[in-house]
Formats: sequence, C-alpha cells, structure tokens
Amino acid sequence: MTGRPAVRDKTMTPDEVAARLESGMTVGIGGWGSRRKPMALVRALLRTPVTGLTVVSYGGPDVGLLAAEGRIARLVTAFVTLDSIPLEPHYRAARQRGAFALTEIDEAMFLWGLHAAANRLPFLPVRAGLGSDVMRVNPTLRTVTSPYEDGEEFVAMPALRMDAALVHLDRADRRGNGQYLGPDPYFDDLFCEAADTAYVSCERLVETAELTKGGAVPQTLLVQRHSVTGVVEAPGGAHFTSAVPDRPRDEAFQRMYAAAAADPAAWAGFRARFLPPDGDEPSYRRAVDAWHEEQK
Repeated sequence: MTGRPAVRDKTMTPDEVAARLESGMTVGIGGWGSRRKPMALVRALLRTPVTGLTVVSYGGPDVGLLAAEGRIARLVTAFVTLDSIPLEPHYRAARQRGAFALTEIDEAMFLWGLHAAANRLPFLPVRAGLGSDVMRVNPTLRTVTSPYEDGEEFVAMPALRMDAALVHLDRADRRGNGQYLGPDPYFDDLFCEAADTAYVSCERLVETAELTKGGAVPQTLLVQRHSVTGVVEAPGGAHFTSAVPDRPRDEAFQRMYAAAAADPAAWAGFRARFLPPDGDEPSYRRAVDAWHEEQK
C-alpha cells in the first residue's frame, strides 16, 4: 500500500534554534537595517553562552545587541543602521574600541557574495568596489580579468558561506515555506540558500494553502522548504524593527534603546528589564507592553 509521504513538521521554539548554534560559527542574519530582523532568535541567542561569532548582516539592532554583549569576533557588513537613527550606537561604540574585526564591503558586493554562496561558487565577478577604498581596507580581495575580448577587470567577490542563517518572514508553514508580504524580500532567500542550516521565524504560522490564497504573487514565496531547517512562530518576533504589513517599527522603543546605549547605567537597566538571562520571548513582550503603558 502506498500513500503520500508524511509532511515533515519543522516547527521549533526560539530557544531550540539558539541551542543549535555554537561558538565560532558564521551566522547570517537577514532583514535590512531596522527592518524585519529576526530579533526573537537574536534574543534567544543572547540567552546562551555562544560567542566568537562571525556575523554576516545588512546590520541593524541584531548586530548592535550582539556587539553590546561581546558575541562577535568578526562582522561582515555593508552598513549597520537603525534607519531612522543613521548609525547603530552599540556598533559604533564597539568599533571605536576595536571590539571585533570588520570586513566592510559595498552593498552590491555583499549581494554577490550571497549569490555566490547560494550557488556553491567560490566567488562571483562584480564591478562594485573598483576604484574605491573597499579594496584598500580589504587587502585580501582579489581581482579577475574577463577571459573574453573585452578583457575587463572585476572584483572577485568571495562567497559568503554561513553555518547558519536566521531570518524573519510574515508567514510560513510547518514545512519551511516562507512568505514576505512587505515591500522587499531583503535577500532572506539568499541567506537561507547560502547557509548550511537556516531558521525562519514568522509573524504567523499558516497552512501551506494559505500562502497562495487570494492569488498571492509567486515572488513573495522566495523562501522554500528545501533550504529551511526550522520554523518558529513568533508574533512580534521582529520587534522593535518593522515587519510590515503586520507591524511598523516601534520608533519610541527604538529611541529609548538608542538613548540607553549611550549610558552604562541606563543600559544595565535596559538589559535587566528586557533581556534578562532567565527570560523568554513572552516575558520580553510583556515587558515591552508594560513600558508602553508607562509612556501613556
């Protein structure tokens, strides 16, 4: 007797994801600046002793929090911003004191590094970076010459291979298919494909059929189950970054976060209230809700 194969349920909790990460890993974090960052997974990572990470990210508060807690050995990035606040304050402070090594590359070079890794290529040629200080501050970068008649020179952007990727999407099913409903995929699909393991948190876990309900545009379904190891239902899991159309950026909380970063005593209070080592995601959400009530 034959039948359809059983659907593999890949659902996990944030802490189960974090338990699979190890010190010294290369971890990619999806999203862009202060937009759709997998913050629930980052917060879970902070509750572990994992350290010495190489972090690959179009950086935002994910990088900031990991830098503040001394978890980063090397950062590979094109920028680290909170969008409405141009420079992430913890990142700035960490760089000023030389807390970790930095590989700073052009946005297009970063993208091509993801593409190379996703396609299991050692590098891809790209024009971005030529004639700029990118080559000076990254002396290990090499150039290649076109083998065709043009003979043009390109930067050979190395593949950004990762041990694990963390991304946050709007919807996902239990099998690992993910959907974004906002204006941009932020290359989350490439992060998943460029990593040995990939973990997707989502605003809402749905049945597979709902991902295509109402004539959903195929473009929104870039993250597919073959590249996903685990799925976490985490409503508000991108907080305080945006996850439109579900949730806007929590600008008030972000301003408070940035202000606390400038004052050691204030930051200690922030950590104790919102990031206690014995906390979890529900307790974080309760603390945030209580803070907002206090602001009224």
